[in-house]
Amino acid sequence: MIATVRPAKKLEGSITVPGDKSISHRALMFGAIASGQSRVRGLSIGADVQSTASCMRALGVEIEDSRIEGRGMQGLRAASGPLDCGNSGTTMRLLAGLLAAQGFESDLAGDESLSRRPMGRVVDPLREMGATASWPPLRVGGKTPLHGIEYQAPIPSAQVKSAILLAGLYADGKTEVVETVRTRDHTELMLGAMGAAISVDGLRVIVERTEQLQPVDISVPGDFSSAAFWLAAAGLVAKSGVRLLGVGVNPTRTALADTLASVGFRIKRSHPRFEAGEPVADLEVSSVDLARPIVLDGHMAAEMLDELPVLAVVATQLAGKSVISGAAELRVKESDRLAAMEQGLTAMGADIVADQDGWIINGPRYLEGARVDSFGDHRVAMALAIAALIADGNTEIQGAECVEISYPGFFDHLEYLC
Repeated sequence: MIATVRPAKKLEGSITVPGDKSISHRALMFGAIASGQSRVRGLSIGADVQSTASCMRALGVEIEDSRIEGRGMQGLRAASGPLDCGNSGTTMRLLAGLLAAQGFESDLAGDESLSRRPMGRVVDPLREMGATASWPPLRVGGKTPLHGIEYQAPIPSAQVKSAILLAGLYADGKTEVVETVRTRDHTELMLGAMGAAISVDGLRVIVERTEQLQPVDISVPGDFSSAAFWLAAAGLVAKSGVRLLGVGVNPTRTALADTLASVGFRIKRSHPRFEAGEPVADLEVSSVDLARPIVLDGHMAAEMLDELPVLAVVATQLAGKSVISGAAELRVKESDRLAAMEQGLTAMGADIVADQDGWIINGPRYLEGARVDSFGDHRVAMALAIAALIADGNTEIQGAECVEISYPGFFDHLEYLC
């Protein structure tokens, strides 16, 4: 699919972005091993979360609409074949942790893109816990019990942390994950709300063997990573005013908003509330006069990894040299996002150079419509669509159907706001 995006005169209106992808994955998995029925409204309808739901059904879990029939900590059954994780790294990594503790062996498979992504970073700590785990292909489980470990995380990753904590629910003794940078904490919050023996001490997360999880009844907030595209767009397109309803504003997710505010974006929060321990608010953003370039180091980049492609678009319009570093992890996402954004924005007239772990971007630069490639990466496709809104002439995005992975209604929302 080729999506054609025209320049926008202004963006205006109120929208509700899809349910948070990270929370949706966890609600399905944790609800599956709870003792009783969980109700989860507003699950993400993206392909990644559908992959998780499909895998849980293959493991014997009944999921219908917002209802998840928990089978208890020991109630999962062996799938009849490999579990298809599609394009979802979250599905594969978190399931590896959960299934490593089961008495049966499971094979986890994915599409070509997922099959290239590094899974050794999950396999290694699971082996330290006594699990049977190998890669490639990813195969886990069949040997219990596990034992707790203290794991010093070399690379910031909420997915790896969550996999270890899930295995730790079944392990003898304490399991501790020590991070160098605080990553998103949806696992800790949800497991805590469900009665797991879990605690947080600074950058250290500790979980102990848990015999039973209580079911949950929650509404999933809007995904901040999806909202990020509209925060950037409304700030860049003159005369804009956009309201994003019911967005999750967990402080481990909103570093992009702070960075945008530091360069002049006006982002207002209203109607704050909580859903199952997760802070939620409506976000309002309007067009701005941009101030200064961005300089991000490794710690800052790790806090907004999913949002960096659209931040690169913003940087093309900032006066001076923006430097985004510490983002080597973008090389091993659904695509090489550093190279993909360099190629796409260069084709549109930006002055951007990708280095080993980030970009150097000189601005402001006048952008022109061009034919660009998403490389099958949903975040690249959406970031380039935002760039197209401030370009002169039409932009054609190849492989635009990949937005279905996380945001099936993205182009509908773009048309509505324009």
